[in-house]
Amino acid sequence: MSTLTIESTRFGALEIAQDAVIEFPTGLVGLGGRRYTLLAPDAESPFRWLHSVDDPGLALPVTNPWSFFADFAIELSDADAARVGADAAEVWVVVRAGAELSDFSANLHAPIVVANGRGHQVINEIAHPVRAALFPDVAVQAA
Repeated sequence: MSTLTIESTRFGALEIAQDAVIEFPTGLVGLGGRRYTLLAPDAESPFRWLHSVDDPGLALPVTNPWSFFADFAIELSDADAARVGADAAEVWVVVRAGAELSDFSANLHAPIVVANGRGHQVINEIAHPVRAALFPDVAVQAA
C-alpha cells in the first residue's frame, strides 16, 4: 500500500494511504482543490475533518448527518444521481462551528456524498436547512 505525506497546519505532517484520497471532480462549493481526505483525530468523536491534500490550511469539520438528525433524508436530482452513481456511499455534512455549542450547525442542504474514492457536493432535493442546529437543546437552554 502506497502512502502520501500531507502537511497540515492543524495536525502536522500526516501519512495517509493513497487510497484514502477522495477526488472531487467538480470541487467543493467556494473552495479550491479537488483532492481531500477524511481524518479522524479522535475515533470516538462524531466529527471528522475533510482535509485538503494540497492546501495545508484547508480542513472542514464534517459529520455523518444521522448522528444528529435521525429524520435526515437525502434525495438527489437525476443529474446528481448520475454523477454520484448507484454504489453505496457515505454521506457527510459540513459543520459550522461557533464560540458556543449553541452556535454549531450543519449544512443539510448541500451534503457531501463519497463513493469509490470520488466525492460530490450535491443539493438535497428534500428541503433541509443550510444551518441546522447541532445541539438544539443547548440553544434552547441558552435562550
